Amino acid sequence: MTGADVAIVQVTKRFGATLAVDDLSLRVPPGSLTALLGPSGCGKSTTLSLLAGLQHPDSGDVRVDGISVLAVPAERRPVALVVQKPLLFPHLSVAQNVGFGLRMARVDRRRRSRLVAEMLDRVQLPELADRRVGELSGGQEQRVALARALVLQPRVLLLDEPFSQLDTGLRVQMRALVRRLHDESEVTTLFVTHDQVEAVEVADTIALMQEGRLAGHGEPETFYQRPPSLAAARFFGVTNELPGCVQGGRFCSRTGLTLPTDLPNGEAVLVVRPDRMEMVDHRGPDTLDGVVTAARFAGSHIAVDVEIEPGRTLTAHVPVGATIALGSGVHLCLPPSACTLFGAGGRA
Repeated sequence: MTGADVAIVQVTKRFGATLAVDDLSLRVPPGSLTALLGPSGCGKSTTLSLLAGLQHPDSGDVRVDGISVLAVPAERRPVALVVQKPLLFPHLSVAQNVGFGLRMARVDRRRRSRLVAEMLDRVQLPELADRRVGELSGGQEQRVALARALVLQPRVLLLDEPFSQLDTGLRVQMRALVRRLHDESEVTTLFVTHDQVEAVEVADTIALMQEGRLAGHGEPETFYQRPPSLAAARFFGVTNELPGCVQGGRFCSRTGLTLPTDLPNGEAVLVVRPDRMEMVDHRGPDTLDGVVTAARFAGSHIAVDVEIEPGRTLTAHVPVGATIALGSGVHLCLPPSACTLFGAGGRA
């Protein structure tokens, strides 16, 4: 069964005085894997609940293949939901848990056994079919939860931070598993996470939510190379910002760095990722002078803080082994291709 086309259309949801989802519109193409990314409390899980039918929007529409499902109860929607803590039945075996939905759908025993066995193979747990779920590790429990969801062949799979309670090593393994299962089944998948690395590793596209609204939607590379807003740039770890203003088609920072731009006249901010900055041995039109104030080993690189003016420090990532002397004067190169400008309201 192929994945469904999913559309959230101008959806708003309140809980008392709290605006959880604010006029949200998002389309997820059939068979794609979209990460719903954002900080805690931004409305990610509420959005999944609205898709699953566990909550009803105050306004707007939820459509599957172009048809509204607002009147369709949760149990009749072609949707499966996997949450942070697997809601498994402790008195049943692994195989019985995986086959529970099939049993409720009155799938005959022989076919049910075959489907469960195939699904346990796909999540790499065939040897645990007869084990009670109370004897499983956290990672194994989530594999069972995934198997139970996918064995029903849903057209939409919703994953609500399913690995947030696992340790780092298991999370890496589970990300790879989710990606493989998605590619095999081609089920339309929405994956909620607050972890940028997780979103980038797993998803085809990222929908960034902030304060109940969509702050950006695109391929993972876009958020790193050309973030759609200043808020998105900050969320993805762009720590370097240079305020300035635009006048007559050029941006000029207070430090004297200039760039051509199509932004209208007014205040603006230039951002550049630390890994796109370079320390060079000569001055040029794209360089800033500064003094090294700190250097930190960060595994794959050294993070060097450079004060370019009183109270303003930029960070550059330099190769491990580079000679860095605290208090030394350096030249920072900001390649124009690595810089993004944001005008009023934090928009590019």
